Amino acid sequence: MLVRADHLKASDNPAFVSLLDQLHLREASLSDEQRLLLKYLDAWQLDYRGDYSAARASLTAIIREAPDATLRFRATATLVNVLGAVHRDEDAFVQLNQLIEQLPGITERELRWQGLGEIAQLLTAAGQYDLGTSYAKQMLDLVPPGETACKASYFIEHARYSSGQLSKGDPQAEAAIDACAQAGESVFANALRADMASVQIKAGHPTEAAALLEKHYPSVRHDQYLITILRFDALLAQAYLAMGQSSRARTYALAAVQASTPGEFTDPLRMACKTLYQIDQQRGDFKSALGWHRRYMEADKGYLDDVSAKALAFQIVKQQVQAKKLQVDALDKQNKILQLKQALDRKAVEASRLYIAILALGLLAIGLWLLRLKRSQLRFMRMAQCDSLTGIYNRKHFMNESEYSLRYAQRTARGACLVLIDLDHFKLINDTHGHATGDQVLRRAVAACQEFMRSTDVFGRLGGEEFGVLLPECGLDSGIERAEAIRRGIARLSEQADPGIPVSASFGVACTGESGYDLRQLLVDADQALYRAKRAGRNCVVAGKQGEGVVVA
Repeated sequence: MLVRADHLKASDNPAFVSLLDQLHLREASLSDEQRLLLKYLDAWQLDYRGDYSAARASLTAIIREAPDATLRFRATATLVNVLGAVHRDEDAFVQLNQLIEQLPGITERELRWQGLGEIAQLLTAAGQYDLGTSYAKQMLDLVPPGETACKASYFIEHARYSSGQLSKGDPQAEAAIDACAQAGESVFANALRADMASVQIKAGHPTEAAALLEKHYPSVRHDQYLITILRFDALLAQAYLAMGQSSRARTYALAAVQASTPGEFTDPLRMACKTLYQIDQQRGDFKSALGWHRRYMEADKGYLDDVSAKALAFQIVKQQVQAKKLQVDALDKQNKILQLKQALDRKAVEASRLYIAILALGLLAIGLWLLRLKRSQLRFMRMAQCDSLTGIYNRKHFMNESEYSLRYAQRTARGACLVLIDLDHFKLINDTHGHATGDQVLRRAVAACQEFMRSTDVFGRLGGEEFGVLLPECGLDSGIERAEAIRRGIARLSEQADPGIPVSASFGVACTGESGYDLRQLLVDADQALYRAKRAGRNCVVAGKQGEGVVVA
């Protein structure tokens, strides 16, 4: 029964849970080894249904208590998955590194299969798509008895989706879905269907996406795998909104929000909040729309923070491992130097002294390598703070720096203004002239804005064509003047290179005098002002909660 439950846990989870219940009724008759295996299967189920805290505690206890190295390896592999889910990213990659080091000594196919799967999955989540794919491809060479190639194919195709390589009707992805479906691995088949539906929606085919998701929705509900249920709900909401069926879109979006784990900021939660915000905005219910917009911004920030943290944790742990290896090499060389010095006491050999000099040069080289590693870590820190296209702060670092600046302004009783900038008709520029031209327009707009920046101003890209500027020691009137100067600077871009491309921007200004020093409230008030600027015809500045101080180009 334990072996059968182990094989059913992902392919038929309800049957697996039923077997667990039967096994617990017989727990008194189980051996110590069987009880530990049952405890591991219980922990696996806790991870599957999203109870990560309990799963982590149980798996840690198994790793500490289990005399069987095989079970300890399995528990470590599952713990890597749990640590990644609860955002203990550095701990997850430390465990992952241990898993990779143990792999060469693992000969049992089932264990290598599980370990390679967890490694591939976490590396893909950290944005290491090629590396994750290479481990998934190793799985294809050692499919154990009772398993199929489905799981490995899923990791490969999901890495392609995450890196933007998946296209509508992709034959390789469709083949992987068919293989998983025929093998009875509905969890992985449905996860890939969600990826394909997302691609269809982005390609402008929401009807096909909705049909695909609705067809397999009962299967997803049967599997009871929370993250796939949330993805289906959020994607159905997006598809129906694109089809103009806002009522159905609202139903699915609310289902995704209500089923999400409190305190967890997932991509489906972010998508659902954005859809609800767009629905209420279309209906004219602006009060409700602002509420959903605030929740969307919170979920979006949390999700992007998590993605950045995983990528940064991977690089930090990688650098730490390399540094430790170099330190071990340095200690080894120092030990050899000491041994040679002792030998010199017995015999003064010029060759030995030359060897000492060579080892000393080796130590110097290691020191230089350590310096390079430190510089690399600093470079990774900068990459985590700045937007790769424009070179200014990314959303996460802009929010952090703005909160710090506002706290200082509040302590010193000084005012500050928040300016939100949104380039007008930017999607039309992309559609008409291509994304390369759109990127060039973004960079030129940023350069135009920077001409009017002070050293104390905080300037960042919030996403897409939207930017934010926090102006310390600035009142409402000064904020309007600064925003208007920047607006004119951006508008002048239309007269420079590529004069056939009209460039302008709308501005929303909020001040601490009206909104207080809370960054979230400033963002909401500035966003309201920006919305009024858009309605006023674009290419203008709107400031304040009631729309006073409108400046029209």
